[in-house]
Amino acid sequence: MSHPKVPFIIVCFFQLFGWDLKSLWQKAHQKRCDARLRAGRLEEALQSFRHMGDTTDDNTRASCLDWSNAFKEECSALCLVNGDAALAASDYDKAIDLYSAAIDLNSASYAVFVKRSKTKSEKMLWDDALLDAQKAIELNPSSYTGYQVKHAALRGAQRYDEAIEAFEIMLSKLDNAPEAQIRELRPQYVSPPEAEDDIQTAAWTELESAPLRLLNTSTGLLCDRAAQIHTFKTSAAYKELLSFTTKHSDLQMGRIKDLAAVYFRRVLLSHRWEEAEPLLHDIQDKVVYELNAVGGLAKLQSFCKIAHDAGYHWVWMDTCCIDKNNNAEVQETIDSMFIWYCHAALTIVYLCDVPPSSGSGALANSAWNKRGWTYQELVASRVVIFYQKDWSLYLGDQSPNHKKSPAIMKELVDATGIDEQALVAFCPGMRNAREKLRCASMRDTTLQEDIAYSLFGIFGIHLPVLYGENKHNALGRLLQEIVVRSGDITALDWIGESSRFNSCLPASITSYATLPRTVPPLSEDDIRTTVSSLRRNTRVANLASKLYDELASLRAPRFANSRLYLPCITFPIAEVRRESGPAQETHSTYEVKANGLYDLLITTEETLMQSARPNLQTFLLVLPLNRYLLELPDFTEPPASDDTQSEDGYWSVPQSPLDDSPSSCPDLESHERALRLLVRLGQPFSAFFLAQQRGGEYKRIASDHGIIAQVKDMTSVGDMMDMMDITGRTVEIL
Repeated sequence: MSHPKVPFIIVCFFQLFGWDLKSLWQKAHQKRCDARLRAGRLEEALQSFRHMGDTTDDNTRASCLDWSNAFKEECSALCLVNGDAALAASDYDKAIDLYSAAIDLNSASYAVFVKRSKTKSEKMLWDDALLDAQKAIELNPSSYTGYQVKHAALRGAQRYDEAIEAFEIMLSKLDNAPEAQIRELRPQYVSPPEAEDDIQTAAWTELESAPLRLLNTSTGLLCDRAAQIHTFKTSAAYKELLSFTTKHSDLQMGRIKDLAAVYFRRVLLSHRWEEAEPLLHDIQDKVVYELNAVGGLAKLQSFCKIAHDAGYHWVWMDTCCIDKNNNAEVQETIDSMFIWYCHAALTIVYLCDVPPSSGSGALANSAWNKRGWTYQELVASRVVIFYQKDWSLYLGDQSPNHKKSPAIMKELVDATGIDEQALVAFCPGMRNAREKLRCASMRDTTLQEDIAYSLFGIFGIHLPVLYGENKHNALGRLLQEIVVRSGDITALDWIGESSRFNSCLPASITSYATLPRTVPPLSEDDIRTTVSSLRRNTRVANLASKLYDELASLRAPRFANSRLYLPCITFPIAEVRRESGPAQETHSTYEVKANGLYDLLITTEETLMQSARPNLQTFLLVLPLNRYLLELPDFTEPPASDDTQSEDGYWSVPQSPLDDSPSSCPDLESHERALRLLVRLGQPFSAFFLAQQRGGEYKRIASDHGIIAQVKDMTSVGDMMDMMDITGRTVEIL
């Protein structure tokens, strides 16, 4: 026999000498294959082997079967080793080629198909990976590994239900494996029911800071909490998460919490209520997008579409997502609204009175800035975008957060009077209470009680919501809670009409519009100089120490049954006389005299009993006590756990901020503080004018301007304390 590629003359030469050309040719090819394999040139060896097979007949192949099987076994082993190395090095194409070569060499064991399926999944060749997984299962249906790679391929192909089913079969194979070492692998895996429990717990936790009802932007349906969870469980995001949560370690990595947070990202609307706003019954069990787009429904539909187009599943609008006939739900909503806006992914502000293409300044002039509820909606929200009447972006600003726009922020600061830092990083609570009240003073609400209720979140306060109680009671309850919980008396610094709730509180939030009058502090050098001169007078020093001890022993301000118990320094009034002059219809001006103090003029709506010897009615000028006077640490809100119940069983009374008494300090330090107190008393101070009532209590006389009192002569302070009833005491005020 002659080979087509062997020259004819050589064939003749071999025949002349009687040599077996076929056998020699076969031996030569075998040696070439073996040589290339020994040299580590696996691919060339395989190429030579395939060439040899393609160019020989069946008889020749049969004659070298033993060598062929041994060569294929050795090549197959090397293909698997090199394939594993390529996979470990993320050289997926090479690994696939090597595993495929091993399969072609009749090493089609289930383990090779498992490896190739895994590699194809890494290459995101999901369909091919699934075919290899199926082949592995066919070859060894009792092994868990085939179902493991099938789960991975199905998961990558986003066929999550099938992936979860494959994973459950994999777990059953592990549970029932005859080999102990295989069964020992099972504890590292978590079953789908266990994973579901953790996922749903994460979802419920995420919804704790979300409104009770949310609108689904995809379906247009209003969903309560149960419906929100159900929608989540039927979503691709949920199934994806469940299919990826296979090991106990996955439960600890935060992926579940993060995905739940992403899925339940929500957009809240801040707007000025208009006519025909949709209510709960208007949209419940209805598809919002199918309703007649008139009035507030058109606003709601546009809001939902914008949020949906931005990739958000859920939105909330106060007009239609609250059951206003359910008192418990209204209470929870008001208690939680600040938190809801704080945890919103985005707050959309709709400016219904800002026309399209408006220029800078339109936002500042919008009525939205004057509404009571929008105060907390603005400061609580971390990400805000403003839209004009036609739902176009204000100023065309396409930035993802208008709180980072210098032009818009400047308008907001100018329009609201709120500091830029507070607008960006507002801290709810009692700190800077007077400033927060000032920022609220320019706002209004439709329902009179809402001017107080809208501030609950600003101060971190939870109080009963009692519509119909009137604004005096609503605002009074809020303010007394601020004073009682904080010990901060700046909420008592206002100008205007007294509340019927308590005369030390204002009737209206507008009374806080005027900034408190502040006196420039004395320099430390001036204080030390004056203290040095006072220290030489032993009598004055002793009187100062006595007063300091009296003040340090007083309890914090507290309320009980709408009565204020106010720690203060009292200055008895020597004379109250009405000034002569043109008659005023509603106000009278009185001259008030107190020994050692400059005379005062007080204008008030009250009619006072006057006499050069005011024995018909007792009046006091009082300086409300604060920690600054005693040089105690700055006010800090006490933890909620430190609160105790007051005598009326409702108002929380913390430990007195004044209980940080200096009695434990060395005598020298206490003596020094007392003298420094005396120096400060020589400065002008804001005072309250009180009139004693028949039961012995006092009532604050409201004035149309701040009452600023001052000692006439600093050197006479000690004499005044000695001669007059200037003491520290707690005064009961109605």
